[in-house]
Amino acid sequence: MAVLEVSEPTTSLNHPRTPRVARVSSGSSTAAVHAGAQHPHAYHSLTMPVVETATYTFENTADLCAFQEARMWGGGNGRVEYGRYGNPTVADCEARLAALDHGDAAILFASGMSAITSVLLAMLPTGAHLVIGDDCYRRTRQFCLTFLKRLGITTTVVPMGDFAALENAIQPNTRLIVSESPTNPYLRVVDLVRLVEIAQRHGVKTLIDSTFATPVNQHPLDFGVDLVVHSATKYLSGHNDLLAGVVVGRAGLVDSLRQALGVLGGVTDPHAASLLTRGLKTLGLRVQKQNANGQAVAEFLSAHPRVSRVWYPGLPSHPDHATARAQLLGYGGVVSFEIDGTLEDTSRFIDALQIPLIAASLGGVETLVEQPALMSYYELSTEERLAVGIKDNLVRLSLGIEDADDLIADLAQALG
Repeated sequence: MAVLEVSEPTTSLNHPRTPRVARVSSGSSTAAVHAGAQHPHAYHSLTMPVVETATYTFENTADLCAFQEARMWGGGNGRVEYGRYGNPTVADCEARLAALDHGDAAILFASGMSAITSVLLAMLPTGAHLVIGDDCYRRTRQFCLTFLKRLGITTTVVPMGDFAALENAIQPNTRLIVSESPTNPYLRVVDLVRLVEIAQRHGVKTLIDSTFATPVNQHPLDFGVDLVVHSATKYLSGHNDLLAGVVVGRAGLVDSLRQALGVLGGVTDPHAASLLTRGLKTLGLRVQKQNANGQAVAEFLSAHPRVSRVWYPGLPSHPDHATARAQLLGYGGVVSFEIDGTLEDTSRFIDALQIPLIAASLGGVETLVEQPALMSYYELSTEERLAVGIKDNLVRLSLGIEDADDLIADLAQALG
């Protein structure tokens, strides 16, 4: 049975009392609807209104001075004077995201890339060093190896799952270890217990990009990870209609990052935050369906004679299946696989599909498909692509919420 606890109201500079905050201990769907929700909203609205303003006013000079005094002492009850420093609609969404990921606080950014780059810029001074997995998102690696290098920040890339290499890469000036789990496109799953043990022994912070898992399938903070990042564009919003990113963690660490956001400026607008909040309410339902679709499709593909390899953590053939079983609550909606044939054969297979749409993103209600060699890695030569593990015949399939039988029938006819 779901347990709802409601905090006691207190006085506030903005309202006669602070809104009641639901803290939910429950299943994923109940948490997605209620965790972190605050009531009552303005005008007793059930949903959080879209507060469309860039500037906030003060009643008089005394009101302004009271706000400034409270802010100097770390207070202010969330009140701000300018839209770059906060918005009630955005703050409501952040509270929900923090609760879902079992964190103290969360910050919304304009995109997933804005979230990760802002964190790195805020946490890494000149002369610092970070370690990153070789299976991380290529734009994240690109930012570390090019942009951060210009600032005097060095990066060591280590093979995914090689913890000896990870520990050997740590230097006296190492500040951060960055990884994804599961990774893109091979769905590798990091052993978070081992990762955190190594990092804490060396006094290094950890950051996990948990976009593919979502808070329905994984809670890295529960393992001792310091920060969790999501591209909220994907599963969290779930409808392919907005760009956003989020960072979740302990209050003190997140608060310091929020100050950096005010300088770097990659803020989320209230309309996107409102759409994201609406998407979060169905997160549990959507991801449960996508988990089921992912498992069913992966099992079908693994038995098909035209498919040479399937990458899915829910299959015993996946190299991290044991870790995934121990760590994940579900295996996700992305299945990557290799078909027998050339680049052109793979393209013909994709063109023969009727339900999946060819697109670069993932995590929405529609099933999407891409051939990474021609989508994300098109500008690389064949040799460069193979060096980072992207084969001509690799397909990444992001399952939506369609019926599994229909998806499997479509894959069967296209493979035929």
